[in-house]
Amino acid sequence: MSLNPLSAQPTDDPQALMASLVEGAARALPGGVVDSVLEVERARSLKDRLSGGAGTITQLKLTTPKDALTLRLDGKRLVGESAYVSGGVIISRKTLSLGDWLTAFAGEIAAVAADAAGDAASAARALQVLGVAPAGSDVVVDDSDVDTGLRLLSARLDGRIPPTAGEIVARIASALRDTLPRVLGGGDTEILVRRTATVYLPDTIKAYVALPADWARSHRFTDGSTAADLLVAQLETLDEAVGRMRDAAIEQDASALLVNGAFLSDRFAQSSLEI
Repeated sequence: MSLNPLSAQPTDDPQALMASLVEGAARALPGGVVDSVLEVERARSLKDRLSGGAGTITQLKLTTPKDALTLRLDGKRLVGESAYVSGGVIISRKTLSLGDWLTAFAGEIAAVAADAAGDAASAARALQVLGVAPAGSDVVVDDSDVDTGLRLLSARLDGRIPPTAGEIVARIASALRDTLPRVLGGGDTEILVRRTATVYLPDTIKAYVALPADWARSHRFTDGSTAADLLVAQLETLDEAVGRMRDAAIEQDASALLVNGAFLSDRFAQSSLEI
């Protein structure tokens, strides 16, 4: 039985975890792509050979132009390693804890998915099916205390997103904090504002933060844009919609507020993340 990588611990069954990563990568990436970047080494016993069994996974290696991530079985424990690659030559190596290796693995899978599809929205979809908690999992606004979550959001993002994106996030958070008290007890309108604060905004940011930082800043898609450019564009769209939503709340125009809600749901509900 496969193990859920989201809850993986160093003491968990190594085979179950490695198998779940192989299965997750196969779901997250196109077939031809996953075969070109993920190498799976196995040890096959005589019984495996006679029965046609796949054997025991001994090592996973994810290779991209600049990085190589290796997870190998050492006795009964897993050892993670990252290597910086230049011109096909390994320049440096570093041992990683299992948690850090899984985070790095998630980020690289997201970047490969985005590059293969030519758009960063594919990164978010890849992370959803991979089942590994990526970097950015701490970017949350708890529904039990939306105001505090929004107030602290910018501090959590300091240095993790482009400065322009940070300024837009601060504006959105301020507008949502101003809007929520005006719609408390308003049924659908309150639900809409809460969903924007706790789902649409954090999820948009998570999709970017999960990507390897250098790749997100410098890698260009076919249209010339970077993931950082697309994050800013996505946040600007959200900023405009939230501004209209706040104006509708101030004017007590429930119909206009719900119209903006429909727009937000259509644009952002699929983990939005057309970044």
